[in-house]
Amino acid sequence: MSNADLLRRSLAAVWHPCTQMKQHTHDLPLVPVVRGEGLWLYDADGRRYLDAISSWWVNLFGHCNPRINAALADQLGKLEHVILAGFTHEPVVQLSERLSALTGGALGHCFYASDGASATEIALKMSFHYWQNRGRTPKREFVALAGGYHGETVGALAVTDVAIFRDAYAPLIRAAHVVPSPDARQAGPGETAVDVARRAAAALEAFLEAEHERIAALIVEPLVQGAAGMAMHDPEYLRLARALCDRFEVHLICDEIAVGCGRSGTFFAHEQASIRPDFLCLSKGISGGYLPLSVVLTTDTVYAAFYDDATVKGFLHSHSYTGNALACRAALATLDIFEADDVLVQNQARGDRLEALLAPLAAHEKVRHFRRRGMILAFDVDADPGFGRRFYREALARELLLRPMGNTVYFMPPYILGDNDADFLAAGASAALEAALQ
Repeated sequence: MSNADLLRRSLAAVWHPCTQMKQHTHDLPLVPVVRGEGLWLYDADGRRYLDAISSWWVNLFGHCNPRINAALADQLGKLEHVILAGFTHEPVVQLSERLSALTGGALGHCFYASDGASATEIALKMSFHYWQNRGRTPKREFVALAGGYHGETVGALAVTDVAIFRDAYAPLIRAAHVVPSPDARQAGPGETAVDVARRAAAALEAFLEAEHERIAALIVEPLVQGAAGMAMHDPEYLRLARALCDRFEVHLICDEIAVGCGRSGTFFAHEQASIRPDFLCLSKGISGGYLPLSVVLTTDTVYAAFYDDATVKGFLHSHSYTGNALACRAALATLDIFEADDVLVQNQARGDRLEALLAPLAAHEKVRHFRRRGMILAFDVDADPGFGRRFYREALARELLLRPMGNTVYFMPPYILGDNDADFLAAGASAALEAALQ
């Protein structure tokens, strides 16, 4: 089948996400992909594209990774799925044990779903229900950061502060309280990222001082606020936020759906602040980009508040595909690769090389706030609002999948980026920037 045939059929039958479909009829490319291999995606006519954003931040070790493929093939011959209510299976038990071990046992209980927004809703409901079970019934409200993004279901939108996602559905939403972001781009003359973090934490302290009796939890994206334009902050904010949550008896939810699984430079982003949250949300890269999976990890203290003879005190939440055996096996294969390949150490070298290659681009007269956290690199461009769409088209023309958020260009490549691949990516991105600014 040709590209043209696949495009025609897709436009007629598929409603694509986060897309104004009418734009696909004139100025927004729709790329028909027929296969993937390593870093590369291939269309029906044989053209290739380097997946520099890991297909919405999920693909960690390349497309059609042979080790993950082999694990899934083995699992297919054993068990594809079973109800997790009243039943269990080896992959979900093993995955829960290994994730808990990665937290040093601090977060020893895993609750599964299929996507990031569901993980957010689980954490919010679990926090709320915890306080109800403990007799602290006024604690039923939430606090989120300015510019924060935690998903697009109605509950997740309540703690999302990105206008384009939130405003259209505002009448459906019970909105959270919003406190200042520690986004380091807000630094004034003479200020450091640490100064911005402390200023934001002071605002959080003032808010909690007044309102903590009715606040169940604070939710944050540790170190990098993705949809806010890869807004990065110093770990000092997490240290201070953890101390404030302890002081005022408020749960801390770390949404590591995008920044977990090595993206930030450590396996969990919150590790860089030497803290542990009360709830940890993971998704995206946890299954290597293969199958929908999310998980919320929490503490013995939270778990104990639900452990009771009364069903109504149990956590009343479920998904049909909770703890899917295939998805869990993909996640286990992903963790195996982390261990066998010393991925976090290798990623430091990969990130250093890509940052060095992008240094001339960072010095461009139109580029602002070039920044990096682990395997996430980003910069803002001083240009008109149409820049992002032009850059996307120009990158595709140079065999690169780079999808800006507004005027923020970011790089989140799979963890198999080689030296030649990095050279290709940096040169293509530079050329795309120049072309998009014409």
